[in-house]
Amino acid sequence: MPLGGSRLARPLIAISTLGATSYIAYKYYNKPAPPQTFEIAVRQRQADGSVARVPMTLPMIPVHEIDERLRRHEIIGPWLPSGWRLCTAHLNANDPIEDSHAHAVLRPDSITSLEPATGCDTETLMVGVFDGHGGYATSRLLAKTLLPGIALELHTLRELKPQSSASSSPTGVLSYLKALVTTPPDQAPSLHVTPASFDTDPKYVSMALKTAFARLDSEIVGSPFRLLSPLFKDPTAKLDLDKNPMALPNLLPALSGSCALVALLDAQNKHLHVAVTGDSRAVAGLRPVGDSSAKWIIDVLTEDQTGRNASELKRIQSEHPPEEADIVIQRGRILGGLEPSRAFGDARYKWPVEFQRRLARALEGSNQLLRRPPADLRSPPYVTSEPVTTHRSLQGDFGQASGIRFVVLATDGLWDELSNAEVVGLVGAHLDGRRGQLAKSELALSVAQGASAGVDGKQFARSGDRGYQQGEQWQFVDDNVATHLLRNAIGHGDPTRLRQNLSIPAPHARRYRDDITVTVIWLEDPSSAPPVVPAKAKL
Repeated sequence: MPLGGSRLARPLIAISTLGATSYIAYKYYNKPAPPQTFEIAVRQRQADGSVARVPMTLPMIPVHEIDERLRRHEIIGPWLPSGWRLCTAHLNANDPIEDSHAHAVLRPDSITSLEPATGCDTETLMVGVFDGHGGYATSRLLAKTLLPGIALELHTLRELKPQSSASSSPTGVLSYLKALVTTPPDQAPSLHVTPASFDTDPKYVSMALKTAFARLDSEIVGSPFRLLSPLFKDPTAKLDLDKNPMALPNLLPALSGSCALVALLDAQNKHLHVAVTGDSRAVAGLRPVGDSSAKWIIDVLTEDQTGRNASELKRIQSEHPPEEADIVIQRGRILGGLEPSRAFGDARYKWPVEFQRRLARALEGSNQLLRRPPADLRSPPYVTSEPVTTHRSLQGDFGQASGIRFVVLATDGLWDELSNAEVVGLVGAHLDGRRGQLAKSELALSVAQGASAGVDGKQFARSGDRGYQQGEQWQFVDDNVATHLLRNAIGHGDPTRLRQNLSIPAPHARRYRDDITVTVIWLEDPSSAPPVVPAKAKL
């Protein structure tokens, strides 16, 4: 080969080699990443009829979907009376979610003025979270009707204007009401002299809350009786759901069930009222404003109402014959089945056995299945909707003495994952402006238990109850403090764990976590509030 040809070939060979190498490198670094998967154990029925746990491989959701899922249902409300703010977030494990929530502002000039906030100090903030079980029918009904029912009872209190402080006792109230009915109109006691106001007295607000809860559950459980009583006159009659379109809407809220947690924040009179039926929980954080070095004090506002709560066990045993003392609570559950000892709906623990059997016969052949009554159902009801109420004084406005700075209301899915101390620490640090990461051991030093520790009705210890490992951290990446709690409850500060838990679809997700709904109300400096939101705006 001539010398010139050899010189020409060398660059060509080099170019070819370089091109091949670049192509190989391009293909290597740009090849599709292998799908990221993980395994969970699921129960599966075997050929012999037995049930065994077998592995199931699941794909990881894309990283960019993590924030979208956590923030999909978050709400940050506008400024509320006296600098209070509100935010909410929820995440489902069931499909559809069985939790519900509601919030509204009650104004004193109307019976049911559940409207957007205007910033007026006479407004009362009403917040509710509802943890459904056995379906979503009960919790969704509560979200629509319980707050209006409470508003109506509070309006009734507001209309009562006793003439003297002697009428501030229950006997005085009854005498006053009786006088309105039995005396001539021109001799009726005045409604305008107000040395004492019932709607600002904690004991009467507690009565109003209990009345509203009782009225609604009575309607939920009792309406099927009224609807079906004509049908049941014939012992062989069947219930044709197509010809009775109101049957299912009346039945479903009674057949499923729901816990209820409600808070009323009375800005004008500086009262916080909390009512709980079931095992949802409310926890407050206290600290002097402006002293960021002080620890957050934990104030547990509710007790978990389950069979593991000694006072609940004693109460239920006292309501039934002595021979049932050992069966009313079995394995920490009502008659061995229902975990919360107080709930709306759950009629299978409230209806007589014969009515349930008759209803089951009437529904034969329809698509609506009816669970059998509990085996040991002897003297119903075993479950009540009556709430336990708590009152706290909001000791001062922003910048004054130490007092409640925030309240967290959440369904039990949150408390299954995080302790009271963890929740108060996470919210407190978030409100202090913390972002990024924070060692779990460091956060634990920022809180202290107050006088009220509550009663934890959970069956299993949470990870934080066993102490922290070196290097474990909490994540502070969300603007919405309720979403912030969701993220740390699901992932416990571990991004991989968070991604895996969010990747588990329903119905399998329910074995690893519960539906979670969180509402946080907190106090901010009202001097930094934006312009008042117009009355037509949505909260």
